[in-house]
Amino acid sequence: MPDEPKTLDPTARPATTTVPGAATAPPGAAVAGDSPARARAQRWTLGLVTVGLVLAALNLRPAITSLGALLEEVSADLHMSGTVAGVLTSVPPLCFAVFGITAPRLARRFGPAAVVCAGMAAIFAGLVLRPLAGGTIGFLAASALALMGIAVSNVLMPVIVKRYFPDRIGSMTGLYSMALALGTSVAAAATVPMTAALGGDWRIGLGVWAAVAALAVLPWLPLVRDRDRATPDSGTTAGSATSAATSATGTTAAATAAPRITRSRTAWALGCYFGLQATGAYITMGWMPQIFRDSGVPASTAGVLLAVTMVMGVPLAFVIPRLATRMKNQGPIVVALGLCGLAGYTGLFLAPAGGAWVWAVLLGVSNCSFPLALTMIGMRSRTGAGVVRLSAFAQSVGYLISIPGPLLVGVLYQHSGGWGLPIALMGGLMVPQMIVGTLAGRDRTVEDES
Repeated sequence: MPDEPKTLDPTARPATTTVPGAATAPPGAAVAGDSPARARAQRWTLGLVTVGLVLAALNLRPAITSLGALLEEVSADLHMSGTVAGVLTSVPPLCFAVFGITAPRLARRFGPAAVVCAGMAAIFAGLVLRPLAGGTIGFLAASALALMGIAVSNVLMPVIVKRYFPDRIGSMTGLYSMALALGTSVAAAATVPMTAALGGDWRIGLGVWAAVAALAVLPWLPLVRDRDRATPDSGTTAGSATSAATSATGTTAAATAAPRITRSRTAWALGCYFGLQATGAYITMGWMPQIFRDSGVPASTAGVLLAVTMVMGVPLAFVIPRLATRMKNQGPIVVALGLCGLAGYTGLFLAPAGGAWVWAVLLGVSNCSFPLALTMIGMRSRTGAGVVRLSAFAQSVGYLISIPGPLLVGVLYQHSGGWGLPIALMGGLMVPQMIVGTLAGRDRTVEDES
């Protein structure tokens, strides 16, 4: 095999496929022999992708956490019952499951960058239209539009990292996970005081986040025509393996580029882990401010407490993926995060207001299961094709699993008249989450099992 992988012309399609384990270069990566102009263009592309990842991640949760902070006002104005409000908090995982599964097909046809660009535009449109809704149906439809954009972008973030930064999966996953946590926490903390400063109308308080979404569209526009020189199902990255390497293995990359994900125990474990952590995350984002408000905490403080939970992901979302990529088995991290969640829910059950800040911190640490799950998606497949399929499978299965959680919490709250049963449910789900997460963290790939 040559010492240096070949870099394809940006407009060319790959002539051969990549054998798992063969050295490849990410799209836009400079290699020996590039002209100075080409090297500058490649560095510019990687810089643009980095900025795009950060801005996209900043917009993947404000549509949800800004609503959680104002859920009481929205429910009252739109005449929602507790059950209907529970349905509203279940819309995010439902949209992520339904629309997320379409991401691989869209990426094959238009390219991942173009799909993410369209996703950011959908988020912007949904956030503009949502405050204009005159009833629950219109509000749900506008929210679904924004969530559709979030769904496809969620799935393609690990794909873009794997393709453009294959040697920096941990650090780049950490970077955009940190940005995601920052956007989540800022929206949670700032929405209530910002709404008050703008006159107290929840429609304005929710609508201002459309401006942030508009910014996220811009860096992806120059990348729209970049079809990644390798479609997600081609099993290639920017480089190509030699025919000698192909003949040495006796197999083609196509045999492993499209693994049968449904036959992989690791894929199912990862999907279940993703689903259980998503259940806890969306229950937290949708209901935690209300739990604190019902225990006597002021609305503004309840929003800040949610922000504290979310902001824990800013430093930890950068540290945990880097740590995970240095470990062959991520099970110990799964268990540590799960125990923090158990402790947080126990405290929330026993003394929600008395130890509110401590419980918020513990639950924030537990919520860092999300960047860990994303990191494991990138580690559990050897090829770009495997990553896009595993990402779509794990996230779609996961979000399907998570749909009943927020709705069930709303029903239990309405019929029991308190938060005891819902919090007990949240804490109980941490046990199976640790079990399936440990299974997903084993050192193996979906290609080995499928």
